[in-house]
Amino acid sequence: MQDRQAIEFSDRNGLPLGTLLSRNQEHTAVVPLNEISPHFKNAIIAAEDRGFYQHGALDAKAIARAILQAIQAKRIVSGASTITMQLARMLDPVPRTLLGKIKEIWLSWRLTAGMSKDEILSAYLNRLPMGGNIYGVEAAARVYFGIPGSDLNLAQASLLAALPNDPSNLNPYHNLSGLKRRQTYVLDRMVKDKYISRTQADRALSEKITIQLRKQGILAAPHFLFWVANQLDNGNLKVTHSGNLRTTIDRPLQQFVEAQVQEVIRTLAPNNVHHAAALVIDNRTGEVLAYVGSPNYFNETQIGRNDGVQALRQPGSTLKPFLYELALEKRIIRPNTILADVPTRYAIPGAKIYSPQDYSETFQGPVRVRIALANSLNIPAVRVLEKVGVATFLERLHQLGFTNLNHSPEYYGLGLTLGSGEVSLWELARAYLTMARQGDAIPLVSILGNLTAQPSSVQGKEGKREGLGVKSEWTLITNMLSDAHARAKAFGVESVLALPFPAAVKTGTSSNFRDTWTVGFTTDYTVATWVGNFDGDRMDKVSGVMGAAPLWNRIILHLHEREEPVAFPAPKGLVQKPICALSGLRPTAACPSVVQEYFYPEDISDYESHPDTFYQMGSRDGKSSEYRLNLPAEYNEWLAMQTQPNLAPSQMKILSPRNGDFFLIYPDRSNVRQRLQFKLANGSSQPVEWWLNGEKVATQSSNTLFWQLQPGNWTLEIRSKEMSDRVNFQVELAESKSMRRGFSVASPSR
Repeated sequence: MQDRQAIEFSDRNGLPLGTLLSRNQEHTAVVPLNEISPHFKNAIIAAEDRGFYQHGALDAKAIARAILQAIQAKRIVSGASTITMQLARMLDPVPRTLLGKIKEIWLSWRLTAGMSKDEILSAYLNRLPMGGNIYGVEAAARVYFGIPGSDLNLAQASLLAALPNDPSNLNPYHNLSGLKRRQTYVLDRMVKDKYISRTQADRALSEKITIQLRKQGILAAPHFLFWVANQLDNGNLKVTHSGNLRTTIDRPLQQFVEAQVQEVIRTLAPNNVHHAAALVIDNRTGEVLAYVGSPNYFNETQIGRNDGVQALRQPGSTLKPFLYELALEKRIIRPNTILADVPTRYAIPGAKIYSPQDYSETFQGPVRVRIALANSLNIPAVRVLEKVGVATFLERLHQLGFTNLNHSPEYYGLGLTLGSGEVSLWELARAYLTMARQGDAIPLVSILGNLTAQPSSVQGKEGKREGLGVKSEWTLITNMLSDAHARAKAFGVESVLALPFPAAVKTGTSSNFRDTWTVGFTTDYTVATWVGNFDGDRMDKVSGVMGAAPLWNRIILHLHEREEPVAFPAPKGLVQKPICALSGLRPTAACPSVVQEYFYPEDISDYESHPDTFYQMGSRDGKSSEYRLNLPAEYNEWLAMQTQPNLAPSQMKILSPRNGDFFLIYPDRSNVRQRLQFKLANGSSQPVEWWLNGEKVATQSSNTLFWQLQPGNWTLEIRSKEMSDRVNFQVELAESKSMRRGFSVASPSR
């Protein structure tokens, strides 16, 4: 393949996609001399070296004439370079000095001694600079006219023969009139050398020539074609023979996806959104059916050549399903585990406190794994990653083919599950394909037929990866991602993620709305979409469900417009049982919401023996059958945010301050009453005693008490009959100690 630089591509059904004249970012096509139009050979010889077949490496007459003209005009009037000398200059460019000229002449003599005239002419015609990064007559014929070099007529041949004289200034896209003037010179020389008659020259000059658009003969999938060509050039993909390469692309589908990308971008343009990319994969074979890297490859003002499929961007929440699968696989969590979506802080050495938050900037409190994943809650995911371990999760991502996540676990930290690394849409699609295949990882395939081997860069560094993870866990994650009711809190039941057939889907939004992603699959296809800006400019509050999801929705509906996919298989070996929605345990009469969830067989006995304890039935103020939430201490701060936190009648909690809090008193604010609010949640209506360092400071029914800040180590305790709770906190003068992480300052009451 390295010897052949013109590549013709067709789709999976033989429909043409285009011809690329691509190698190392240059458009070049090497063809034998007998496949070049005689008109062009005659035109280039007439224009550049009329005595080519008569003289040797140098043309003595031309040299003498050039010297005489230069003496008379006191400037260089005409050159004396032969075709052989020009070829020598192409093969070994040297400075335009006397020494450089000597080297050029020496190489010309060597070429003449070792090659025939036809061989020299063939090498020359295949290397001619033809404007931009186009080299050789074959490439020029295909790019400018869309035909092979053998089919050039006299008008086309003489126009192209005019280009090498000044390929930059005579580029037909920028200076066609100047090129036509040079064509007149070429035709006149052809008449003088008796290649054509004057009548033929005049007819050729007057013939209307159409220069085709810059698409260079590409009908569809330009980013894909250039990407495959790059794999060929780098030796990552090897084919058994040259000629037409049959790709996996489905051209009608490709053109549909291209149109949808453009339409979605038009819709989102008012929100400062200008780019999008999409990838469609056949789940059965891993074949790439559609590959769109940008709205328009040929739009240079919109940097359309950038490939959004291969570009590295922050993936937002799209990696969360792989974390939850791994945590389930390792039994760190169970399907019925309750996760705490509450304010959480992590002390990062040498950095600020890390406090993950959700897009909604709210906290849900106790949530099931299914709800946490389906609604893409950040804090539960970070808590799970803390238990799994960043290094362990990163290793799994590498197994899934995320080769660009090549930094250390410390580099990514707990933000890895929220998108602190950079991945490509290609990598995401491949990983979700593994999920769609229940852990059976296969490479993505781009070429059909004449392959000697699938390339490492196409399938991932590790090659084919069989049996990744546990099938039942992948199926369970799929079940969660296809549960429209589970994601209703964040997306609603009737969002663009909801389809009339089973589909698992996950969105992602990177920080500051720079990237939006939607990746999902049915039993038949995996579709990955990205919407954003190549220059990293932030979008105007466009989240995953607003940006990439509509594009994903259009594509996947189109894929199944004739036949709906079959349902996903149920998690094998797992048993469905009713649970209390906020406890994950066997429901009792006190549970206000009962749902169905899957259980591992080994957890059934524990399920049967441990009924719900989060809810207790009691009475308050003469009212019976009230349900009070009984939550552990990690929910205290979240409870403090609730208007009326419900607790069991036998439960009482200090919500503020929190145990271990540290407060500063500022001496320069002596005129401000620096007070701290004590706040509790009380499931009883009985009066409460407030004790501070063993001394009672108040007895009251109110759940709030304000205390004047004083330096010292303090223990706050509340008592009411047999109920009690206590916390420790510290207060110091600001000048006595530097400010610590996690500090808070009491606000004056109003």
